[in-house]
Amino acid sequence: MRPSLESYPHLAGGKVRELYAVDDEHLLLVATDRISAFDHVLSTPIPDKGRVLTAMSFFYFDLLGGNNHLAGPPDDPRIPDAVLGRAMVVRRLAMIPVECVVRGYLTGSGLTEYRRSGSVCGIDLPAGLVESAKLDDPIFTPTTKAPVGAHDAAMEFAAVSDLLGPELAFRLREDSIDLYFRAAAYAEQRGVILADTKFEFGRDESGELVLADEVLTPDSSRYWPAAEYTPGTVQSSFDKQYVRNWLTGPDSGWDRDSGTPPPALPDAVVAATRARYIDAYERISDRRFADWARPAATGLG
Repeated sequence: MRPSLESYPHLAGGKVRELYAVDDEHLLLVATDRISAFDHVLSTPIPDKGRVLTAMSFFYFDLLGGNNHLAGPPDDPRIPDAVLGRAMVVRRLAMIPVECVVRGYLTGSGLTEYRRSGSVCGIDLPAGLVESAKLDDPIFTPTTKAPVGAHDAAMEFAAVSDLLGPELAFRLREDSIDLYFRAAAYAEQRGVILADTKFEFGRDESGELVLADEVLTPDSSRYWPAAEYTPGTVQSSFDKQYVRNWLTGPDSGWDRDSGTPPPALPDAVVAATRARYIDAYERISDRRFADWARPAATGLG
């Protein structure tokens, strides 16, 4: 019989995830159906979103191999029935206080900074780049880790080096770019562009660097259909950019600079967002989401 979720002490809650203590060495990381945008947690959940994030993370942890924080399979007996399919049993780590962002294409906040300064996080880029332009080489554009409701701040590599030491900063940059290269090459084979992504790392008791948190999900990454890619325009996407676009469009009636929380999402936006998340998982993994989502004791993923 599986334990109840209530039997685990609740340690922390973030924009999307809840963290519980399993024992002195392990944690339960639960992905909810909450969705965030512009530093707000929206009032409207996206059904099955937590399962998609978990399914995608398990898939990529397996594909990429190496040292990661997973401490059990998707159907680990320590996972309560209430969260089976959207939870991971993971090792306790000392988390690195930097979010490791890698960009292969110029869009979002990176494009905004480029238009202002000609650079991103202190990295000079060629003149004349347009929305969604592919960069000659992926760039490492880290940010701070802000608490819920606050904004992650872009960091130059020198600031990461000052904070963590040059050896660890270099290792984070090299590992992050390597992971991006490998994931982007795989996604390209599946007809998907990985425009950018965010990695998080921790250290285990021996001091080894460990890939942690979620990995290459539609929450932490921008995925575009390769067949529709057109530089100079905002791309169709398989991630929460669809929600961001609706919130900043005329139909929402919301001014993001007003200080007021975003409005509830209409049913049509919720359904379209759910479909995009599921499409991302199925295209990337070549698996049916229905097989993952079924709350069976075995066979998830």
